[in-house]
Amino acid sequence: MDKITIVSVCDDHYSILLAVLIKSIEINHKTSEAIDYYIVSDNISAKNKRRIRESVANNMIKLHWIEMADAVPAGMKLPGDRSTYPMNIYVRLFIPYFLPADIEKALYLDVDMLALEDISILFNTDLDGKPIAAAVDYVAKKIGSPYGGIKNYKELGLDPEGKYLNSGLILIDNNRWRDQEISEKIINCVSDNKSFADFPDQYGYNVVLAGRWLELDERWNFFVSAPEERPPFLIHYIHRKPIYKSYPYKERYREIFYKYLALTHFKDHKPIGEPLRYIKKLRNVFQKVWVGIS
Repeated sequence: MDKITIVSVCDDHYSILLAVLIKSIEINHKTSEAIDYYIVSDNISAKNKRRIRESVANNMIKLHWIEMADAVPAGMKLPGDRSTYPMNIYVRLFIPYFLPADIEKALYLDVDMLALEDISILFNTDLDGKPIAAAVDYVAKKIGSPYGGIKNYKELGLDPEGKYLNSGLILIDNNRWRDQEISEKIINCVSDNKSFADFPDQYGYNVVLAGRWLELDERWNFFVSAPEERPPFLIHYIHRKPIYKSYPYKERYREIFYKYLALTHFKDHKPIGEPLRYIKKLRNVFQKVWVGIS
């Protein structure tokens, strides 16, 4: 039986989110495939690594730790941008390079997610010759959308009616990704269009892979800000996370989060005030300024 390969990138502040995500995957995984979970650590503390590790009770999941500096291939440089997103979001571009070469498929998940369905169903999706599969972004939906789409789509020759993906969940064909040099193309795209890349690497995915990705059921990337028309498979806690006092979305989704949180070694968590959230964003900006001048 083939293994399921999952990758997430996480800093110390969001360790609690990662623990909940992994716990939800563990509890809802019903098939017999073992899961290799690769965690790219952006300065996660030894204490929080231990708490994440001890939160996993099922021996079907094996955690693999990779330091962020070791995940960036030699000769590739992370592009700067004007957003408040952390630099570590770019690391998902290098998944086909830092994973063992014999792994043909990988599932990338943002840490602010929670699985309610067996992840094996998603992982075993046939990519039908496409380099990636993803779900349509609930807010933008189309490349020409004024709500987070590609603002310079005309200059780039893109169809404004083309579908716009959310990069928080990506199923990757590692071989096709490398063969098509997608990492390099996305980095160059973001670097050349910084003033338009409000959602940095997501902008690059949608430009470089326009019309060349497989669309997943939207329930695999359900935004908590969206109306629930059908039961979601995977909840995406976009924007303000349920760990903050200022979480503004449906209380039911927060309750689901804390139900899984209670099963982890972060169960003593108390909701965080807004000042710490803004401090984290300022750190992200300062990090990018430093990268830009170094």
